[in-house]
Amino acid sequence: METQNRNQVIQEINQLLTGSGFETSGVYHQSCFDMAARKKLLLLLLKVLVNIDSMNEAHVHEIRKVAATFLASPLIVGIKSRNYELEEDVVYDRHGIPAIGIETLKNIVLYDEYPDVLADRGGYFVNINGDILREYRDEYSMSLKDLADLAHVSRETIYKYENGIVRANSETAILLEDILNTKITVDINLFEVPEEKTLQKDEKGDLNEKKNNPVNTKTKDLTKLGFGVVETKKTPFDALAKLENNLDSDTPNFLNGSPLIASLEENRTPKTLHKIAISLKDLSLITNSESFFIINNEKIKESLDGIPVIRSWELKESEDSTEFLKIIKERQDN
Repeated sequence: METQNRNQVIQEINQLLTGSGFETSGVYHQSCFDMAARKKLLLLLLKVLVNIDSMNEAHVHEIRKVAATFLASPLIVGIKSRNYELEEDVVYDRHGIPAIGIETLKNIVLYDEYPDVLADRGGYFVNINGDILREYRDEYSMSLKDLADLAHVSRETIYKYENGIVRANSETAILLEDILNTKITVDINLFEVPEEKTLQKDEKGDLNEKKNNPVNTKTKDLTKLGFGVVETKKTPFDALAKLENNLDSDTPNFLNGSPLIASLEENRTPKTLHKIAISLKDLSLITNSESFFIINNEKIKESLDGIPVIRSWELKESEDSTEFLKIIKERQDN
């Protein structure tokens, strides 16, 4: 039943986004994200769950590092938490990733109305725009104590709101807005991109733990060419490779600063490789990235379903990233 509900929600989200001008990907089952969606510069990685409490930390770590590399925003969309339905226009937090209900997503996409209420331990909270609060308090010639008395809080609490020291509970915020007759809450930035630098440091630790992994051998070869490499386990690909330095004049400009999406595992059947190729083409389109295989299957020539195929020895013998990227570009053109 939950699987059916989840699939229905995914379908509803897809219709919502495509009807609002987003390009959407296919659905990636058993991945840290179920689908990707792009509209202009905004790229979303969406995880859809019936119960948002089922989001595990392994998926969280994976989706955060993928989102950071793509400069995308990870977002959980769900139906309930425990036995309670998610409330409209309320943001929940699961391991540092925002989670919202389908109605909240509709309000954002259709009406450009962003939530300002965060559900946290102890209740519902909002962030106060201290400058607006102070401006309107002065306009009404109120002291800190005057406003505090009307809002049934302490003078120190109003001071902390004005200086961004504490959040307010939603009831107090509503009362303050009624008193001042203006909106003083701050909308929650659901489309914030995780910091990339922190994730790269974590990833280096991961790489050191997987020295005997054959996929990791290829990531080391990519690293030697000047790519920052992020390995993944819960995605339709094996790794993301991004040039750590700016492109020089000899580098093919087809990357536009985007990461390369890589499939690196050798021991896959032709049927599996074709399925992966479909996902790579799909993701490349949505993320404005390029993708490639590194495999040594002699039956597969220079491309697989339009995705460039590089041999392991070609990767090893490439002198630098420019030479490697030229091989990819040539096989794209062919």
